[in-house]
Amino acid sequence: MTLLQKLPVFLTLASIFRPILANPTPSNQISSSDDEDDTPLPVVIWHGLGDTFSADGIQSVGALVEKINPGTFVYFVRLDESPSNDRTATFYGNVTEQIAKVCSDLASHPILSTAPAVDAVGFSQGGQFLRGYVERCNFPPVRSLVTFGSQHNGIVDYKACSAADWLCKGAMALLHGNTWSSWVQSRLVPAQYFRDPKDLDSYLEHSNFLADINNERKQKNETYAKNIANLENFVMYLFEEDTTVIPKETGWFEEVNGTETTPLRARPMYHEDWIGLRALDRKGGLKFTTTPGDHMQLSDEVLEQAFAQYFGPLKSTPKDDQGPGEL
Repeated sequence: MTLLQKLPVFLTLASIFRPILANPTPSNQISSSDDEDDTPLPVVIWHGLGDTFSADGIQSVGALVEKINPGTFVYFVRLDESPSNDRTATFYGNVTEQIAKVCSDLASHPILSTAPAVDAVGFSQGGQFLRGYVERCNFPPVRSLVTFGSQHNGIVDYKACSAADWLCKGAMALLHGNTWSSWVQSRLVPAQYFRDPKDLDSYLEHSNFLADINNERKQKNETYAKNIANLENFVMYLFEEDTTVIPKETGWFEEVNGTETTPLRARPMYHEDWIGLRALDRKGGLKFTTTPGDHMQLSDEVLEQAFAQYFGPLKSTPKDDQGPGEL
């Protein structure tokens, strides 16, 4: 049995960011003063749509992180201390405000706030939300960001909800009813990373989250690009048979417009380096990886390999001589 089969089959998975950190951030650079410390860096985990921080599958991921790198402190992102409310927040809420809350929670955490850096893993929509954290606040700073089946370039549709999941059905009904209304964009989570290449004008005008963190508007936020470029690794896993995320290639920032697909490296956002991906790629830190199976069908082996290669003590950063390969 794969480790994440207990996770839901759903999409596990802002104009201007208003930081609400409790205290000013002294720096978001990773310090090298702890290079000789063999204590593993803490790991932050953000779950996806329809899931909760206390779910067995997510907790099992944390246990696996600790197994691979004993002594790791694992923090599970939660938007509410109630598991039920935390699950609801994956469907309903303002993503900009949710990320601001996580920024504040991590910056005030007694362990995370004193660590030289943290590593982070995001499942489905938790992946682009962690990227939003890196771009917008990044204290404590993230060393390696690993995402599985995330929607970095948005989605154009959703797989149908299960028959008994009325929370999901209600959210999808709202989405298909009026995606670009201010009410939906400030309250329905999946709508805030909806992106239709055939209607980019509406997206750029109304998107509350994705258009901002992808720096797609005319006015660019230089901090976003700087923070992504400062990552040591940004590892993007794509599920080869993903039928939940539409299009699945969004996990690699590819532009899919009908039958036409444009790889990241051929897009203006890469050439003009809107969010620092080109700079990160040039130093060998941008990784494009596939894994077999449908959405969130992850084996222990895949997770163990990722955690062993990219997580651990600050001094154990991976020396990967192989580039990400041409796409």
